Amino acid sequence: MAGKVNVADGRTRRSVSICIVVGLSCFFYMLGAWQKSGFGKGDSIAMEVTRQNDCGTFPNLNFETHHDGAGIPSEAFSSKVEEFKPCDARFTDYTPCHDQNRAMKFPRKDMNYRERHCSPENKRLHCLIPAPKGYVTPFPWPKSRDFVPYANVPYKSLTVEKAVQNWVQFEGNVFRFPGGGTQFPHGADAYIDQLASVIPMANGTVRTALDTGCGVASWGAYLLKRNVLAMSFAPRDSHEAQVQFALERGVPAFIGVLGTIKLPFPSRSFDMAHCSRCLIPWGSNDGKYMMEVDRVLRPGGYWVLSGPPINWKTNYQAWQRTMEDLEKEQNNIEGIAELLCWEKTYEKGETAIWRKRINADSCPGRQDEPRARICEPKSADEIWYKNMETCVTPFPEVNSPEEVAGGELKTFPERLNAIPPRIISGSVPGVSVASYQEDNKLWKKHLKAYKRINKYIDTGRYRNVMDMNAGLGGFAVALESSKSWVMNVVPIIAEKSTLGVIYDRGLIGIYHDWCEAFSTYPRTYDLIHANGVFSLYKNTCKMKDILLEMDRILRPEGAVIFRDNVDELIKVKMTVTGMRWNTKIVDHEDGPYVPEKILVAVKQYWTVGSNGTTASE
Repeated sequence: MAGKVNVADGRTRRSVSICIVVGLSCFFYMLGAWQKSGFGKGDSIAMEVTRQNDCGTFPNLNFETHHDGAGIPSEAFSSKVEEFKPCDARFTDYTPCHDQNRAMKFPRKDMNYRERHCSPENKRLHCLIPAPKGYVTPFPWPKSRDFVPYANVPYKSLTVEKAVQNWVQFEGNVFRFPGGGTQFPHGADAYIDQLASVIPMANGTVRTALDTGCGVASWGAYLLKRNVLAMSFAPRDSHEAQVQFALERGVPAFIGVLGTIKLPFPSRSFDMAHCSRCLIPWGSNDGKYMMEVDRVLRPGGYWVLSGPPINWKTNYQAWQRTMEDLEKEQNNIEGIAELLCWEKTYEKGETAIWRKRINADSCPGRQDEPRARICEPKSADEIWYKNMETCVTPFPEVNSPEEVAGGELKTFPERLNAIPPRIISGSVPGVSVASYQEDNKLWKKHLKAYKRINKYIDTGRYRNVMDMNAGLGGFAVALESSKSWVMNVVPIIAEKSTLGVIYDRGLIGIYHDWCEAFSTYPRTYDLIHANGVFSLYKNTCKMKDILLEMDRILRPEGAVIFRDNVDELIKVKMTVTGMRWNTKIVDHEDGPYVPEKILVAVKQYWTVGSNGTTASE
């Protein structure tokens, strides 16, 4: 009897073993098919990324065996994918929050109509913005500084309007940028040399700069070789495609204007601010534009004003303005600068430079000035859609007349990894020196994993990089290279407001709400990093809208790295499959049992009229 029982047990075990083998075979077959899925044939970069992520390189892709997918709606696993149609060809340069037609409905006063005015939700496009016919990958840096393919930005108006100022020239099938500007028609290098005789750029003291009314951003473009990183902005106005040209050249820029609302930066962000004939009425509106620059300028920082009304006695006829008008404007600017505690350190030709003093103790008598209304300290960093104020941002307190308010920074590049003053002072709740240092280590580890996934990172292939949820800037620090720059975005709903720390480190960034479109043109970023973005916005706005915005600002053949909880990444993958992206999910670098995963994606190349493009909204 015992023998019969053993035979039966053996048969049962063999049956179970066969079932397990068959089940696993089916599972891995289906998983492989799912991982290879995607819309269209893709491009060489997508194929290379996929090849690198085959099981021979990353064998632990079977995350479903380690995570039950709790909370994911059943429809998320459906094989049916929503396919997004291309938008009509007229939307190739669509900027949802800076739409020219909608702008005309808003007041002209104080440039309000040139500020952000986003489409209401029921008017949003739910289609893919096409690239113009003939679009090509931009030239690699530094060649891109000087040349832009005509097909990518097919607008010649600036070559006519600014012909004598040497902004841009049209040659064959490319635009050439000689480095000129309204105030430096003979080239930005010579102009920057003039500024550098006063402003300490060479030793790394000045690292971050703000260019207001930047044109095609030649000033920022030529500062880069001096290791100065400029954030440039200009409105979307009659000077067609200024910011688009800047970004196509590989220079940091966004669509913006000094109008009625605050700039999207924290207080004490920039080491230098610059206006080269930017047409901003600095002496008007009780000085609120200079007060806004003062808010974002570091103690000890520099403000450069080049053009009217500087040296008005010599130039008033060429500027076609009266002597009285220009004299009044200059006097107003000088008076506001004194009120702000700025000291004029240089004036030659049409250029003047002021330096902001290092603390309130350096401003004797300002408290007696009746116009010197001091802002509430907390309002200095409350910026999103907040009106500019006609008040003076207070300096942080100091313990001695020699101390720099807010803390003295190391010179660049040392300041990149030094402990930022805002962390030392405890100004960022929840961030300690230890957690900051741990974050640096973590992002070095993450970037190493990313480079195993995508060999093109840090080769120059991706020039314009965006980090959608930048935290302390660890990703940008790990990636720091002259081959690329990073737009560090801190969402306004983030738990910690860390953008000030990012600027302390000598990086640049911006506040933004990803429920709205970003202030840039389509196809302006080569690589987008999205760490925890969809977990952060899970109950705030639609995933589809954020992904469509990512598609709008990503170049054809550009790449995206998502890092998030696997539940969110499954939904992301299902959505972007219908957006002509090739995707691949990879395990966390610590192994398959970590619920956080990595999704890599590459946007396919297609243009107006290709791949069955149809007109739709």
